[in-house]
Amino acid sequence: MPAPSTEKEGFNEVLVEPLKQFAKDSMHLVKKCTKPDRKEFISIARATGIGFCIMGFIGFFVKLIHIPINNILVGN
Repeated sequence: MPAPSTEKEGFNEVLVEPLKQFAKDSMHLVKKCTKPDRKEFISIARATGIGFCIMGFIGFFVKLIHIPINNILVGN
């Protein structure tokens, strides 16, 4: 059985050190992040809205095609 100090060092190496590094990296990221200006925000919002509309139309057309095929297969 390993000595207790070796177990503690292993615990630090496996759990504590990665958590410290993650916290350090996270703080670095938060410090580098900036709030988008109005133009950038509108651009991102527009792109997201267009993406939502495209996915909605795709879902609508898939459902539109699925209903007649389902009725033919089921026979209702």
